[in-house]
Amino acid sequence: MRVMNLDVVGDAYAIASNYLRKTGAISDSIATNDRLLEIIVQMFQHGEFNRIRLANKAITQFEAETLIIT
Repeated sequence: MRVMNLDVVGDAYAIASNYLRKTGAISDSIATNDRLLEIIVQMFQHGEFNRIRLANKAITQFEAETLIIT
């Protein structure tokens, strides 16, 4: 079960970070974006287990927070 959890979170992070890198919202480095990962983990802990939905919701939240900050 634990491995499956890591797969879901990891896949969602890969999808979201790939998109955000292509749009320029996060840097194009191999370093993990801690805030994006935190968003995905929180959503996962609240019951969202679908990789695509996790990624899409995380992208939306990350972009919304970025707009508020800038």
